[in-house]
Formats: sequence, structure tokens, C-alpha cells
Amino acid sequence: MSFSWSVAATVFLLGSAVGSFLNVLVYRTFRGEGWVKGRSRCEACRRSIAWYENVPIFSYLCLKGRCSHCRALISPIHPTIELLTGTLFLWWYVEGLPHFSTSAWLMPIIQPLFWLVVGVISVVIIIAELQKSIIPRWSVLLLTGLTLLYRLILVLTGEMQVVDLWWSLIWSLILVLFFFFLWWITRGKGFGAGDVQLAFPLGLLLGNWQRIVVGIWLAFFIGALIGVGLILIKKKRFGQTIPFGPFLLLGTALGLRWGYQLWASYVKLISG
Repeated sequence: MSFSWSVAATVFLLGSAVGSFLNVLVYRTFRGEGWVKGRSRCEACRRSIAWYENVPIFSYLCLKGRCSHCRALISPIHPTIELLTGTLFLWWYVEGLPHFSTSAWLMPIIQPLFWLVVGVISVVIIIAELQKSIIPRWSVLLLTGLTLLYRLILVLTGEMQVVDLWWSLIWSLILVLFFFFLWWITRGKGFGAGDVQLAFPLGLLLGNWQRIVVGIWLAFFIGALIGVGLILIKKKRFGQTIPFGPFLLLGTALGLRWGYQLWASYVKLISG
């Protein structure tokens, strides 16, 4: 597949629009409001937002991060998620699609579609964690169900061995037990129940123990760096918790992309 700047720009804009929709979906769901109908409103003055003020990323920049009516600050979470989702779609087009090469029946369609949906669900979890420090149970169930279905399709098409599926299930359960132990010893203050539930589908996505070890280690390492940074700039106090779900998702993404290489480099390092 040849690269096209016009297609790349279109994919990024589509992704940012999806991110804007996900923002609305999560925000209204937490408030008990319907997301199918109704105009977006300023969170401060409740004034309806005009369509030209609701263009992903660009409207935030043009309005300088403030409501055009009451001048209240607009949460930077909104353009951040739009940028994140746009970047996700762009990565999927630039790097993801060329790697989805398989001769199995319908897999050239199922494989890229599955990973794109996984990315979208991950964005929903990140929004919920940043806004309410909650991982919606339905998002974990959906991610688990889709991943199990995807792995079964891989087995049926011969792209994955049955024994590998069983091992991925076993390692995923071990990962859940590990996080349950952390949740238990911290009495829910260091890790939430949502993190324990999220561990299972993330283990299934990573698939084997090498990538699981790398992904989870990276999640803890990056989380610790961010936590220390927030303490140094006085955004958090020592002992305060930060949402861990986004770091789990980031560690999983890095483990999927570079897990084998990082593990091989680690083994080479310790073996002399």
C-alpha cells in the first residue's frame, strides 16, 4: 500500500472527530444524559456550542481554550483526546496497515479492524480514567469479548495454535492474580478494581509471558516517572494516587510493538 499525504490527513481528521465523539459519549454517560440527541454545551455557562466552535482541535486553538460566551476555561482533556485519537488513526494507517498481511479468509479485513477498535476502546478507558478515575466495566467486558473472539478466529484460520491460546489464557489469569494481590495489599488505594479487571484482556492482547513482563514493567516505570514529575511540579502530593489504567494501556501498546526486542536485549544484557 503506497503512502498518500491526502489520505493520511483525512485519516487523522477522521480520528480526531471520533475522539470528539468519544469525549461526548463518556461525559454524557457519567452525567446520565443521552448522547444521541442534543447539542454540546459549555460546562460552565451551559450555552449551546455552535458547530464552527466544535471542530476538533482547531476550535480549541482558535478560541484559545476558552468559551466564546463566558470565557471559562475549556478542559484541555478534550483537544488532548482528539489529538490522541487522530494520532492513533494515523499510526494505524502509516504503520499498522502495512503489517496486516495474511492469506487467511477475511483476515486482511478482520485484523486491522480489530486493532483499530481496540485502540478506540482504549481511548474510552483513558477518558474515563482522566475524568472520573473509573474504568467502565462495559469497556473491559467489550475488550475481553472482542479479544477472545479474535483469538478464536486466529485459531480457526490457522494463524494461531490452540496451545498458544491456552497459554495466553493462563498468563492472563496469572496477571489478574498479580494485580488482585496488589489491590489487596494496598487495600484498593494503590490499584483500583478496574485495574484488576483490565489486566485480563490486556494479558490476552499481549499473548505471552515475555511481552506481558515487558508491558507491565513499562507501565509501572512510566507511571512512576510521571508520578514523580507531578510531585516535583506540585501537581500531586506524596501518597496521592494517579489513574493507572492509561499507563497499563501504554505499556501494553509498547509491549505489543517492541516486547520481543526489549526482552531479547534484556536477556543479552544479563547474560554478559
